[in-house]
Amino acid sequence: MFLDENFVCTNDVAKQLYHEYAKDQPIIDYHCHLDPKEIYEDRPFKNITEAWLGGDHYKWRLMRANGVPEELITGEGADYDKFAAWAETIEMCIGNPLYIWTNLELRRIFGIEEVLTKKNAPLIWDKANQKLAEAAYSPRQLIKKMNVALICTTDEPIDELVYHQKLKGESFAVFPTFRPDKSFNIHLPEFKEYLQKLSAVSEMPIKDYPQLVAALAQRVAYFHRHGCRLSDHSLARLSSHAYDPEQLATIFAKKMADETLSNEEIMLYQTGLLLDLMKVYAAYGWTAQLHLSATRNNSSVLMRDVGPDSGGDAMGDSPLESGLSRLFDQLHSQAKLPQTILYSLNPKDYVSLTALMGCFQEETKGKLQLGAAWWFNDTYSGMRHQLTTVAEGGVLGNFVGMLTDSRSFLSYPRHEYFRRILCQVISEWVADGQLPEDLTYLGGIVEKIAYQNALSYFNFGQ
Repeated sequence: MFLDENFVCTNDVAKQLYHEYAKDQPIIDYHCHLDPKEIYEDRPFKNITEAWLGGDHYKWRLMRANGVPEELITGEGADYDKFAAWAETIEMCIGNPLYIWTNLELRRIFGIEEVLTKKNAPLIWDKANQKLAEAAYSPRQLIKKMNVALICTTDEPIDELVYHQKLKGESFAVFPTFRPDKSFNIHLPEFKEYLQKLSAVSEMPIKDYPQLVAALAQRVAYFHRHGCRLSDHSLARLSSHAYDPEQLATIFAKKMADETLSNEEIMLYQTGLLLDLMKVYAAYGWTAQLHLSATRNNSSVLMRDVGPDSGGDAMGDSPLESGLSRLFDQLHSQAKLPQTILYSLNPKDYVSLTALMGCFQEETKGKLQLGAAWWFNDTYSGMRHQLTTVAEGGVLGNFVGMLTDSRSFLSYPRHEYFRRILCQVISEWVADGQLPEDLTYLGGIVEKIAYQNALSYFNFGQ
């Protein structure tokens, strides 16, 4: 039956693994884009459109593909009309993960059993809004309702982390993640203006490349004091050339003199800065997350009219292995390679990345990891592919599990979907005779992947 207590779990082993070992594990959402200010202020949502469609470019892309006018996506259309447009869209999206997510969120969060369609949109609009008017459906209460133990937001190095500090003492933890992308964007016009802000907050001059690294290291120390244990980077490609500090200094100086940089110089700078920061992360015991192979703002029209993060990003296909190999080798040879999670938006990279990581594993269980199926891969088949690749090329039992990568407070049922898929995949190996039917043993691995591995791997509280 649709989204019943056993959906996805098609045999007794999968059902038992899910219900007895996975279902009730707390959630550690170690990568998301929730706003700590919104968590702290705990302002009720005015309606389901604000809670569900605001900032969600996953939904926006599908609505455009279904012919919905932009006025009812990111424009000035009425909130109910936007909701009705989403209902009409999702009705056509069978097989898409958003079809599952949408209806699963209605059931798990709001207790609404009806399947969302254009016809019953008015009914569901009223039911959801009645719930959202209750104190139990504010942002903080939603987090508690979904059994979330810890959240890592995504934060600028110049952020003072005021709201993270104010949230201390809450029943769930909210920690920052260090995301220094703007310091990598040397090719953008606003780069020099950003350096001025970084200089001000770090109280350090930034006139040359070593000073930039020093200022960022100072912010790493500040973030660390406020509970941060992860960094995050979005990169399209990495250079396979050897690290050259003189070359980095020259490239930086050219930018400061307003000279034009070549694509090669931009890539050399970004790779060199990443290497220098990875050394800092290693010193603090952090985990570096590298989000790779996303192409940004492909539609100039969408970028002009709506802005970034509006549905104009896609999947790149540039080679990754050689640049990562050189990066890891330079760090590994100096004993300065931090724990690292690699996410590629292109699943063609899964096997090569898993093979490469095996060359540099040491000491820590799962020190280098292939990250959860990300973005366009966050699907039924995509999650199965990622899990199978990790299992066949590494140590699945050390995997740190699922994340939301979301801006929505309603996204936590995605963890349930992942856990069900995990249990189903393992059960199929049992059915094939590839694993023993030892539920205690297999259930222990499920518990680790669902919660325990993330808790220990990221050194939270240390």
